[in-house]
Amino acid sequence: MEQKRVELANGIHLDVVDEGPIDAPALIFLHGFPESHRTWRHQIAHFKDRFRCIAPDQRGYRGSSKPQEVEAYTPDKLIGDIFLLADALSIAKFTIVGHDWGGAIAWGVALGGQHMRVERAVIANAPHPAIFQKLLYTHRGQREASQYIRGFKDPANDALIKDEGLTGLLLQEVKWDRPNAMEPEEREALLRDWQNRDAAFGMINYYRASPMTVPGMDEPYEVPADYVGPQLPQLTIPTLVIWAMDDLALPAENLEGLDEIIDDLTIEKVHDCGHFVPWESPGKVNSAMEKFLAR
Repeated sequence: MEQKRVELANGIHLDVVDEGPIDAPALIFLHGFPESHRTWRHQIAHFKDRFRCIAPDQRGYRGSSKPQEVEAYTPDKLIGDIFLLADALSIAKFTIVGHDWGGAIAWGVALGGQHMRVERAVIANAPHPAIFQKLLYTHRGQREASQYIRGFKDPANDALIKDEGLTGLLLQEVKWDRPNAMEPEEREALLRDWQNRDAAFGMINYYRASPMTVPGMDEPYEVPADYVGPQLPQLTIPTLVIWAMDDLALPAENLEGLDEIIDDLTIEKVHDCGHFVPWESPGKVNSAMEKFLAR
């Protein structure tokens, strides 16, 4: 997939895949950590005959702008990039599609732009912000699976990143990877990407700038008395949530309660599949999106 350089009004430059008819309905695909636009290679190939498929390498990744300060990665800036990207490409309305961290950003894009700019949302294995933090407090499995985030946020690991790139930190902290699930050539490309030190800190800054709190395993399993969750509106646009049920990082309990905060919700469960559902089970993802987009 060829990319083009797009300058946003905030000065950020993104490398972007832009395939399909320019006047077709737009799908904006957001990849997660620690991948790239290629997360969506199977979906873009499938839909580009009928949709304009936009897939950026988001800020901090690969050849896109990689500011090094943590505050450059707060959620408002990451969400703002997507609206500015749509502006730069003269896209008035679009469907937002996101996985993992891209899904977290997609939730924000959908909540902030519903009806005005965002017509539909497709979220793959990315927890809703109103549900995820509560699970981190109360659900032992989610808290245990998320302990790596504490390591990502810890500046004591900066020396490791400088010495070994992102690979060193991933080997130290992540216990839920399934390396045999990815094609060898794709994994080799990612390993090369992870050696870029500026990109490594850009990617880690997504976690460091996030307001999420991951308690230690020995802390109480209860919502703190003074906890005030994110003040978010009801999501009213059509929303498809695709969830791989063998995700070792995000258990299926993240689906519980979605029907109370999303008016028009479709859930597609994908069995025998791990976290990286867009490329681990592309046929099922494409089929679910096909039905949803045809509504």
